[in-house]
Amino acid sequence: MDLFQAMNVFVRVVESGSLTRAAELSGISTTMVGNHLRALEQRLGVSLLKRTTRRQNLTEFGSSYYQRCVEVLGLVNDSEQLAQQEQTQAHGTLHISAPPTFGGESLMPLLPEFMQRYPQVKLDVVLTERLVDLIEEGFDAVIRLGALEPSSLIARPLVDYGLTLCAAPAYLQRHGWPQQPQQLGEHECLSFAYQAGDDWRWSGKHWRLRGPDGAEVVVDISGRLQANSAAGLRHVVLGGLGIAMLPDALVQHDLAAGRLVALLEQFQLPARPVHLLYGQDRYRSPKLRCFVEFVVQRLGRQG
Repeated sequence: MDLFQAMNVFVRVVESGSLTRAAELSGISTTMVGNHLRALEQRLGVSLLKRTTRRQNLTEFGSSYYQRCVEVLGLVNDSEQLAQQEQTQAHGTLHISAPPTFGGESLMPLLPEFMQRYPQVKLDVVLTERLVDLIEEGFDAVIRLGALEPSSLIARPLVDYGLTLCAAPAYLQRHGWPQQPQQLGEHECLSFAYQAGDDWRWSGKHWRLRGPDGAEVVVDISGRLQANSAAGLRHVVLGGLGIAMLPDALVQHDLAAGRLVALLEQFQLPARPVHLLYGQDRYRSPKLRCFVEFVVQRLGRQG
């Protein structure tokens, strides 16, 4: 005997006042309704109904048992709804990692909108250049720049991490405006210090540009300053020390306001691919699923 089904049948008999009506509501035969009632009474060792030819009346115990059945079945229903909400409503804490500049300039400005849309979700965001281990360190998702190593993680492409060659007007007034890539070798070129093993370590010694004809131009550079912080380099460039390749998202407002000037715009700078990574098993979580779709919608490649 399925105890919960028998309790449901019993409640329907009481509330409908008829075995026939209870059978219709339960989608079973009248005979099966009777079988459930008898099995329930045998299990309890006491009668629940006083049966007459016209009506089913509750015994004194049956009345008390009916109230308990309503309470128990209500709790079961609440528990099932809670389980459904767990699968459909975004809530809980998301642990996210992203590179400092991309995270700070592209991801973080979007988070107020995300958190307003999903008020039951908390975010723990770690901005670091270090390649965190998503599984071992317990991150739900990470944003990663550059070529990806083969793995079992799901990788969703985002907009490329573009760069702008720029300098402050004060620097250009003192040292002149480069018109061709080769002239960069005569300027104070400030570079980003990439970590050991990064495939962009070359940028500390030379810069690569692609001309309008598609041909690559490689220029040896030199400068008195190198830093592992794009935000820090921006301040130095704003101070008029030299020329740097800075992330588009970091300098867009400076360019619009005239604090920085874009150089050699007819030449294309290399860009780094960006991916949002997460484990396939964790994607079943509503909080992660909502975060992934939100980020891909706002920062994903178009077309």
